[in-house]
Amino acid sequence: MKMTREQLYRRIEQAEPGEIAALEAKIAACPWRQGYHIQPVTGLLNDPNGFSFYEGYYHLFYQWFPLGTEHGMKYWYHTRSKNLVTWENVGIAIEPGTPYDSHGAYSGSAIEKDGMLNLIYTGNTRDENWIRHPFQCLAFMDEQNVITKFEHPVISDVPTGYTEHFRDPKVWLHEDVYYGVIGAQRTDETGCTVLYCSEDLKHWQFLGEIGTTLSSFGYMWECPDYLELEGQGVLIFSPQGIPAESDRYQNIYQSGYLIGEPLNLDTREFTHGEFEELDRGFDFYAPQTMQSPDGRRILVAWMGLPDLTYPTDDSGWAHCLTIPRQLSIQGGKLIQRPVPEMAQLRKDQQGIRTQDSLSNESRSFAGFNGIAYELQCEISQNDADLVGIEFRASDTEKTVIQYDRLQRKLILDRSQSGATLSEANGTIRTCTLDEDIDVDAVIKLHMFVDSSSVEIFVNDGQEVFTSRIFPSQESMDIRFFAHGGKADFRAVMWNV
Repeated sequence: MKMTREQLYRRIEQAEPGEIAALEAKIAACPWRQGYHIQPVTGLLNDPNGFSFYEGYYHLFYQWFPLGTEHGMKYWYHTRSKNLVTWENVGIAIEPGTPYDSHGAYSGSAIEKDGMLNLIYTGNTRDENWIRHPFQCLAFMDEQNVITKFEHPVISDVPTGYTEHFRDPKVWLHEDVYYGVIGAQRTDETGCTVLYCSEDLKHWQFLGEIGTTLSSFGYMWECPDYLELEGQGVLIFSPQGIPAESDRYQNIYQSGYLIGEPLNLDTREFTHGEFEELDRGFDFYAPQTMQSPDGRRILVAWMGLPDLTYPTDDSGWAHCLTIPRQLSIQGGKLIQRPVPEMAQLRKDQQGIRTQDSLSNESRSFAGFNGIAYELQCEISQNDADLVGIEFRASDTEKTVIQYDRLQRKLILDRSQSGATLSEANGTIRTCTLDEDIDVDAVIKLHMFVDSSSVEIFVNDGQEVFTSRIFPSQESMDIRFFAHGGKADFRAVMWNV
């Protein structure tokens, strides 16, 4: 049963007696709790926020509604890690409740200044007629993780020409000036990104819209993130309202990027190539990046989508975050690879290995099974029509990643993955690989499987498929297959 508006916009201290304990009991009995992904202690998680490094820790906050699996009163919840792998729950970071965030602390970013971690976020408010008004707010976190809100909004008004859909500030420092991008909707109900600047993070000047060639590309751009990588400018954002187009834009909302020359901060012009999706899977949205102390650009995203239901909803929790991914650029394309720190999860550094040729068959190998693991597989000498892997499999369930040589497409099929999802969530996702796959080519699959998710990095991060799956705990088999010909398989897996 859906919550009423009054129930959705309660603060955590307004929970009914025993309500949180009942949620915790349901969650404890859920078979799909993740083993190594960030997930909410109760309720709903969505956008990652404030991804940063401060005082020896990676800090990662996320949008959180503690009292249910619908999108209600949002908090920032705080996690931190020394190594990007093992995350510690710190607790509530930003609580809504002031006149400027009365109906939720929405998404934003973090940057260090004057020995403090400055958290810049959108405060959501509603008036008596339920009309939204966003404020861009500022808070400060000290070395003890104590957070204090700045007394006034740092951006109080929406500029002329834009609607109240104006949110998700992402801030960076360039030559002693702070710049910020905000996701916006024009009054003609098209999406865009706008640019601000500040000398102190407290007083901001509106510079105008970032100039792209996408003048009518969806009705709202959420969670923008501008960065420069290997001498090029990259604008990441999540556009809403893009119609499906062949294999592309199959999810209800998209996340992707533009690559081009560095953004001209004086004219705001951004010369760029085509919009490319970041992920080919079912469940990926609102990515945010940060620069690590050693200079790497690292991305984390919400492993879910707005406005969809998931099987864990009935257990009192929803969604998780992806593993951190290291970004690079190759051939005008953003490449995502799991951060090398993920190898620290491996329980046996040597792993379980196999190497064999398969011809018109499906085969299992000793030791290749489990619920949570990392798996690397190379498929070569391939004249088969179909090659791939069935995982989290049993007699009645399986998730399949396969390459169809005749279509030249990579296909992720979760139609038999376990608990069914609604039609809007989808069951098949496909993409065409850049290279022509001939008999001598190698297809590389690098998979991170957890209790209710899979992230598949293809050909060293050329493509990624991120998806939630909800199999029974008995579905642990891994099966390799080649149909309509033969292929050589070499694989190694590590339990995590």
